[in-house]
Formats: sequence, C-alpha cells, structure tokens
Amino acid sequence: MNGKRIAILGTGANGAAFGADMINAGLDVTFIDQWFAHVEAMRANGLRVEMPDETVTTPIPAFHISDLATMQRLFDVVFLGVKAYDTRWACELIKPLVAQDGLVVGLQNGMTMDDVASIMGPERTLGAVIEVAAGLYEPGVVTRQTGPAGTWFGVGAYDETTVGREAEVTEILQHAGAVEIRDDIRSAKWMKLVVNASEFLPSSILNLPLADAIKIPGIRDVMMAAGREAVRTGLAMGHDLVPIFGSTRIEENDPDHYATVLLDAVLTHWTLPDTKVTTLQDWTKGRRAEVDDINGVVVREQAARDGAAPINARLVEIAHQIESGGIAADPGNADLLLSLLD
Repeated sequence: MNGKRIAILGTGANGAAFGADMINAGLDVTFIDQWFAHVEAMRANGLRVEMPDETVTTPIPAFHISDLATMQRLFDVVFLGVKAYDTRWACELIKPLVAQDGLVVGLQNGMTMDDVASIMGPERTLGAVIEVAAGLYEPGVVTRQTGPAGTWFGVGAYDETTVGREAEVTEILQHAGAVEIRDDIRSAKWMKLVVNASEFLPSSILNLPLADAIKIPGIRDVMMAAGREAVRTGLAMGHDLVPIFGSTRIEENDPDHYATVLLDAVLTHWTLPDTKVTTLQDWTKGRRAEVDDINGVVVREQAARDGAAPINARLVEIAHQIESGGIAADPGNADLLLSLLD
C-alpha cells in the first residue's frame, strides 16, 4: 500500500471518480469540497460512481471546506479538482496542510501550473493533463462515461526542482487510468487547451451534448477554426506540438492539421452520445464556467503579442452574454456561430 497521505481538494465529477479509484486501491485519501450537499451525501451514503459496465459505491472520508480550519494532519500529495479560476485561493487554503516536501498537482483544465507554483513554490508543484468523460448532476453520484480503462493522464515536473518526482504521482494516479510522464508538460497542457478551446464553447452555446453539436452542418468547422487559433497561439508562446492522449508521435508537423487531429481524437475515443462538456455542465447548474481560462487565454496571449484570435474572441463574448443572462444557450444559436466563419 502507498503510505502517502493524499487529499483531493475539489471533488467534482473528475476528482471524486479518481479519488474513489484510489480509495478502492487501498490508498489514504481525504475528500474536501465546497458543495455542502455533496459532502453530506458522501458522508451518509458513500460516493456512487456509475460507469457503462458497472456501478461502484465507495465509503468516503469527506470534509467541508470549513473543516480545514480544524484539520491537523499534513498531506503528502494534494490533487486540485477545483475550477481553474479557483486555483489561487484553493492553494492558499490548503497550503498550511501540505507537507514541506509535499506535492500539489492540478488535475484541471487550463494553464494553472504557474498559479500553483506562485503559492506552493516550484519545488512542490507538478503539472498534469487529463482526459476523461464524467459528470456530477446530483450530490454523491458521479456519472463516469469513461472508466479507468478509458482515462488518460500526463504528468510532468514544473521545473528542475521536481524532476524525478513524477513517479510518486504516477504511482497514485495509475489506479484511475493510464499515466505517462511527460518531459514538456507545459506544451502538453497547451495542446489539451487546444482541444478544450475547440469543443467547450461551441457545444455549450448550442446547449447540446458534444455529439449532437457536431452533427449541425458547419459547427465542426467553427470548432476547427477555434482550435487552429489556439495552436498558432501556443507556437507563438514557444510551446511545441507534442502528442497527448497516449499517442507516441505526431503524424504531421502541421499546426492546422494537428488541431484537427486532437479534436478528432476526443470525438472518437472520449465522446459518447450524451457527453456534455464541463462548460455546459456548469451553465446547467447556474455556475460560472472557465470561459476566460480556456478560450480567453488564447485571446489574451495573442493580444500580448500584437496578434488576434477573432474566433475565440467572439466565442468568449457570446459566452459572457449567456452567463450574464443576455441570451440563452440554445440550438438556435447555430446561425450565430456559423457567422463567425464569414
């Protein structure tokens, strides 16, 4: 048994599912979450994870955010499952409970590593990329469409201070999916951001599962345009085109083509008929989504280089209108999206 004391801060669909796998493998894992009803449900009934082939209910040591004020134990590894925009306060909150030689790993969308390192220190920061399909629609119940056999993680050191410690995290995450150690985790995270920039907002603006959104003529072209902007932005920032999702190499060293390769991989291997992207899940719950942490980053990084990402910029504008109540997410927005290609 791995003797490390593990915490998952932010036990939504992904964090909860991964944590259950770890607990069922005999690891010492503490769940910490800000959704009161979710914590109470796990305390009362355990966590139920519904997968295509089986349903597993696991007793969970679950704690409210407020419980951290009285918690005394130190954690060796903390996995962050909070939204990208919550990273900084979450790190400040958990910092007193992270061992001096502990590690903090963001299992999140977006480029959160620098936020983690700015608070925890580079020597306690590892980066990660994940690919999984899951949802949390009621307290204590995760709908996990891709079980451990269909889940992928990439793990890498933030800088030279944590090189060699990736194996400590790999040993833990291997219970929840396939894990690869990546030398250039920053580029790998940006390639995942390319995928998210492609799929998140177009399907959410339509209020449709991803598989239904791409059936509308022209919507896949909108996704591809957003992804191409994101790839070009990453290259301008100095990132490399690197394989993710378990691929061993890039078939063609063509930025525009690679955006297509990445999205097609997700549509082929991780998209089921009812798969809803995390942005749409957030909007359905009345929550703010990671709009500015995904597509918004593409826009800001281009602007910082006197460039532009017009497709992503317009997607961000539409998303903000939806979040402010100006318009509704609806399939009727298809013409609005298609106009972005004019």
